[in-house]
Amino acid sequence: MQVGDRIKFQFGGQEKEGIVEKVFPKKIYLKVDFPGHPAKRIIRPLAALEGKIAAPAKKKKKAKTEKIKEKKAQRKKEETKEEKE
Repeated sequence: MQVGDRIKFQFGGQEKEGIVEKVFPKKIYLKVDFPGHPAKRIIRPLAALEGKIAAPAKKKKKAKTEKIKEKKAQRKKEETKEEKE
């Protein structure tokens, strides 16, 4: 990769195109045009762009109702243990 090259990369679940602005041993600076924010700089690891490492997976947040149900289930287990003793 050289400065000025156009490359495609993943951003927000979509494929974006950017221009290489700076190249360092482990990172690349890209200039990307977004709606409402032209010429935004994005920094990406070189290994991610070459496909050597996978993109980090996002953790899914539990819904509030699921958390409440889990807490109630734990309380019931504790109460039944106390009643048996």
